[in-house]
Order: sequence, then structure tokens, then C-alpha cells
Amino acid sequence: MKNPNAGPMSFLGFFSLSLSGWLVLAFLVLPILIVLPLSFSDSRYMSLPINSLTLHWYQDFFGSTQWLGALFNSFSIAILSTVCAVVLGGLAALGLSHERLPGRRFIEVLLIAPMIVPAVIVGVGMYFVFSSLGLTRTFGGLVLAHTTLAVPFVVINVGSALSGLNQRLLWAAASMGATPWICLRKVTLPLIAPGLISGGLFAFATSLDEVVVTIFLAGPDQRTLPREMFTTARESLSPVLLAAATIMVLFATVLLVLSRHLTHRKENAV
Repeated sequence: MKNPNAGPMSFLGFFSLSLSGWLVLAFLVLPILIVLPLSFSDSRYMSLPINSLTLHWYQDFFGSTQWLGALFNSFSIAILSTVCAVVLGGLAALGLSHERLPGRRFIEVLLIAPMIVPAVIVGVGMYFVFSSLGLTRTFGGLVLAHTTLAVPFVVINVGSALSGLNQRLLWAAASMGATPWICLRKVTLPLIAPGLISGGLFAFATSLDEVVVTIFLAGPDQRTLPREMFTTARESLSPVLLAAATIMVLFATVLLVLSRHLTHRKENAV
């Protein structure tokens, strides 16, 4: 029997959807991809076409103590804030997994609020709170601020992993005499490990990319890579900015691929 949906109209619909998808993809990706070839251009101006290729801007980046210092600060803050976010966010997600927890929904909204509220508002609020505590212009204050921004991603990813956790495994372990600590260490943590790692990758990417809150809280010595890029774009617009942007894109791509790989592993395990 002939399919009534087959024919020119169905082909036209499929073609329209495909074309729309590719146009949206191009709109999202092209502004990022255009940075890659421009970072190898020998021109001191960020313009097309590219006459010849050079590694001069990358040499300037890796030969500058200011840029390397900013890169080191970014990674140091990102690593420490990721560790803190994974621990705090993981514990929070474990607590929120208990449906009898009083005010569970309200607590969950508060935990993910930094991801929803505009960064400028978060930055202003943190500035006044951290100023009263003496945490502005300190390395520890930046780590704490980035941890606050990263925790929601860990809570969401670990919460998703916990929602698919087979409770019968915990019951079986408890029936065999396992204590709550052993159940957590031997059963729960191995099963939610992909969620913890995925949340940690998102937390790391969030910290590495953060600039607004950093501008509010950081002192002269806490120059992160995004802050240095923002300052360069505002003051000199040096092509070294394109090299720094390309490095950031490469790091973000690696984190995205790793997160996607872990998501596929979790889906296959389920």
C-alpha cells in the first residue's frame, strides 16, 4: 500500500527541516570557527581575506609572562573550584535525592539559582557580601565565587544520575549487612561516577570561561585568561587575543567531547 505521506511534499518538508537545521548550526558555529583562521593571519588587523599565515601571535602569547600568568591563574582557579564544586554539589545532590527532605524543591531552586540569575547581578551581590568578609581581591575569594557558579552544574548532572539509580542494588547491599557508608562508597559512587565527572567537566568549563564575576571580585594580581582577553579587546585589540580565543575554543571542545563520551557511557550502562 502506498504511503500517503510519501511524495514531493514529504521530501520538501524533510529538505526544509534539514536546511533550517544547517542554517541554525552555521549561525551558532561560524562566529567561533572564524576565529581559528584569523589567529594565523599575519595582519595586525582582524580582517579578511587572509594574505599569509603565521604563528607570530601564538609566539607572542606563549612568550608573554602576562598571558601565561593569566592562563596559569585560570587553570589554578578552575581546578580548585571544580574540586570544591564536585564535593559540595555531589553531597547536595545526594541530599536532594531523598524525597522526604523538608523544603527539597526550595533548596534545589536556591542551588541552581547562580546558573539562572544574570551574571552581573550575581557579581554585584558577591561583591558586597565578599567585601564585608574581606574576600575581594583574594585568590580564595575567586575560588569560592567560581565554586558557587559551578555547583549548579554538578547538582544537575549528579541528580540526573541518581534519578536512574536502581534502588534495589542499595537494598540488596543493606540486606547483606553493608553499612550506609559502605553502600555509598561501594554502590552509589561507582554508579553515579559518570554524573560526577560530567558535572566536574561542566564546572571546569564554567570557571575557565567566567569573566563578569571575576571583574567584580579580582584584584590586580588575579588576572585570569578571560579577564585578560576582555581587557585586551577593550584597550588594544591585539591579534594575540585571537590566539588566546583559539586556545579557549580548543579546551572547550575537548571538555565537550569528554562530557559527551561520558553521557553515552551512562546511557549504554542504563
